[in-house]
Amino acid sequence: MRARVVILAVLALAGCGSNKPSKTSTTERPPPGGAAVPTGCKSVPKPKPRPDGRLEKPALTSPPARATIQTNCGDITIALDKDAPRTAASFAYLARKGFYNGTTFWRVQRTPDGGDFVIQGGDPTNSGTGGPGYTVTERPKSDAQYTRGVVAMAKTEIEKPGTSGSQFFIVTGEDAGLPPDYAVLGKVVGDDAAVKKIAAARSDPETGRATQAAVIQKISLP
Repeated sequence: MRARVVILAVLALAGCGSNKPSKTSTTERPPPGGAAVPTGCKSVPKPKPRPDGRLEKPALTSPPARATIQTNCGDITIALDKDAPRTAASFAYLARKGFYNGTTFWRVQRTPDGGDFVIQGGDPTNSGTGGPGYTVTERPKSDAQYTRGVVAMAKTEIEKPGTSGSQFFIVTGEDAGLPPDYAVLGKVVGDDAAVKKIAAARSDPETGRATQAAVIQKISLP
């Protein structure tokens, strides 16, 4: 349990913040001006950090049932949680605006013994501190479980439970053991090969910061 507490602290500090791949072969070697990528992923131009968003909180409309995250490691399809309409609607709004295009899974966090824990992305600055410029709050159910494939929104330690901006994480371990403080966005459905590739990327064992780029090219909605 101690290991999970330590990792939770690291995760909590990486939250909301202030708010075309090249057609090359699959390789770990970066192209000129590119970035090292996880094994089995396509080489892509190195994404340029963007400033934090300065978006006004949108009028939240009914979200779609699914979203597909297109990455240089493959597609990740998420069934959006019907019990979290505000969270899903905000995510869909940002996706439609192209907010996530060119961002990375900047964190690949493992347990102290090297096991899978979470991968995290959705920051325009690619630094771990960025966001859209607004937050929404939708507290998850008290019995929320953060098990393999669950997608939830990251938040800072001082923000209220259920607060979210743009950053999200995908649980890659069997059970992250997190308290029900993180707004649940949905769950990965279908082929999870892309998630596994990203989770295998090299990263700093202390901070979880990825040293191989898994890039979100676009998030498609029905």
